[in-house]
Amino acid sequence: MSLPTLTGMVVGSMVGAGVFSLPARFGVATGILGSLIAWAVAGAGILMLAFVFQNLAIRKPDLDSGVFIYAKAGFGDYVGFNSAIGFWASAIAGNAFYWVFITATLGAFFPAFGDGDTILAVAVSTVGVWLFHYLIARGVRDAAAINRIVTVLKIVPILVFIVVLLLAFDAGVFADNWIATGYGDLGSLDEQIRNTMIITTFVFLGVEGASVYSRYAKKREDVGRATVLGFLSVLSIFALVTLASYSVMAQPEIAATRQPSMIGLFEHVVGDWGRWFISAAVIISVLGAYLAWTLMAAEVMYMPARNEDFPAFLGRENEQKTPITALVVSSLAVQALLGATLVLTDALNFMLDLSTSLALIPYFFAAAYALKLGLTGESYEGVAPRTRRKEAIIAGIATAYTLFLFEAAGLQFLLLSAVLLAPATLLYVKARSERGRRLFSPTEIALCAVIVLGGITGVVGLWTGFIAI
Repeated sequence: MSLPTLTGMVVGSMVGAGVFSLPARFGVATGILGSLIAWAVAGAGILMLAFVFQNLAIRKPDLDSGVFIYAKAGFGDYVGFNSAIGFWASAIAGNAFYWVFITATLGAFFPAFGDGDTILAVAVSTVGVWLFHYLIARGVRDAAAINRIVTVLKIVPILVFIVVLLLAFDAGVFADNWIATGYGDLGSLDEQIRNTMIITTFVFLGVEGASVYSRYAKKREDVGRATVLGFLSVLSIFALVTLASYSVMAQPEIAATRQPSMIGLFEHVVGDWGRWFISAAVIISVLGAYLAWTLMAAEVMYMPARNEDFPAFLGRENEQKTPITALVVSSLAVQALLGATLVLTDALNFMLDLSTSLALIPYFFAAAYALKLGLTGESYEGVAPRTRRKEAIIAGIATAYTLFLFEAAGLQFLLLSAVLLAPATLLYVKARSERGRRLFSPTEIALCAVIVLGGITGVVGLWTGFIAI
């Protein structure tokens, strides 16, 4: 893959469903001032993570499929395994969210789809899951080329949305939305910002897209460049979508807009055709993002298997060199989550929040590994001390930011993450047994015990209603 293709994978991975839900998710939580601070905090934090992936690509060029391998290299096999499972499960939850989002969009035209959680919605999503499975099974390179085309097709309508809303700018509405205190109690500014952190993190999931595909890059240095270029492009788009929304509609009306909320705002400005225009953009965008994330889900299950951290059967390829077994498992997992939407109270937001919480695991360990390298000096031989200090500071900020996101996500989703990670340990046991390796070190036993205890607590919480889904 060339630099433009890698950058397209980053942009295509991040610009999916999340951008179309930004207006209402921000409208529920805060006004303009809070949103500006939230984007500044999220932008700075994710930029540090982008720099972390860029620096790791330079310092450890021999490590491919970066998200999983960095955790393993820095903290051992079991931590690396959980990082890979966390990333994979995040992609699966995100892919289920995409299908719920598409069918919820169709629900505005055909009520039988509801909010993406009806039997018809699940049936249509099921057909989509296996059609994409067939496409990707034909070859990763073909799917990546399609993603590049789809990325262009979905960016254009979003830019049209921004331009049209800014042309319709209403100074009075914008002023009233500045802090939005006249519309009710949104909590302190700190609370408002915290309430936006999950959505701001979700829309940036995929910033590591180039790192995941590093083994396909023509030039290794393009991996870091694509990560930063993709991030800066997407940050600009997301921030402008949010600000443009506050310029045409009062905050309570934005908050009450049906998801995908960009549709209602655009229709409010241009009339009925706007609903069709943005709805088409939603479907194209989300299908493109689904393609990119399914590729990543299969890749992150395939690479640990090839590195002997997952069972060997997950490392099988078909004639097109596609990790077919990993792809099958990933498609089945998405199918299972789609079935679960029939019993969830708010399937859309649940899948979004679960996907974000699971992604924090590999992000944290990648940042922590970069910090470890900076502090110990490993891989900095012959590098100026100033460069090492700068990269250590960046990694430290990124590590602190991911810890802050864990706190913002809340206990409920941490426990749900443990519910998924605990039984997945059986895969780790199988992989170690296949190669005749020791199962756990003393430290890994302690970590496994914490995960299992968290999983048990999560199951009890679901049973008793302490965790509401």
